[in-house]
Amino acid sequence: MGSEVLRRAYDEVLAEVAAGGFGPPGDGELSAEQIVAHLVASDELMSEATEAVLAGSPVAYYDLDAIHRPQLDALVAEYSGPGAPGPGPPTPGGLAVSGGPAALGGLADRLRETSRRLCALVDRLGPAAQTPVETRLHEGVDLRVDETLPWARTLDLHARVHLPKHLAQLRALRPQFHAHRA
Repeated sequence: MGSEVLRRAYDEVLAEVAAGGFGPPGDGELSAEQIVAHLVASDELMSEATEAVLAGSPVAYYDLDAIHRPQLDALVAEYSGPGAPGPGPPTPGGLAVSGGPAALGGLADRLRETSRRLCALVDRLGPAAQTPVETRLHEGVDLRVDETLPWARTLDLHARVHLPKHLAQLRALRPQFHAHRA
């Protein structure tokens, strides 16, 4: 298993983030900063799992969207930088408001790092990519997995379902996409 498909999916997400121009999220939706923070957190979890697979250690992979909310806001605040506004008060959906352009730029840089690390690990997998891993992926109704899968299949879901889902979320945050929000 190589990382080509994964790299292309990250390139699309990072190009979208670089394009900027995101508006505020609707009720219950994630901001652009929170989406990128979620991908950073997911990459870190996937890298840890991939390292365990490479080491031949038992591993389980859990990426449940609900457990990331506090971590997302903490990451956004961290990348807002000194003196920059951190996440604002919770919205009616319970999510913090955007950390601003500085946070998005810092998070994009971090995503570049975490995605490169994950892709480098994936390139080392070879036959270990078929290692069975107890996998739980719960992101809304779009992605629900609760079974043991070959690690390569989980990585494929990340590249072909998870990353494109968040790419679509970023695109939906453009003001021209939702003129009624203006």
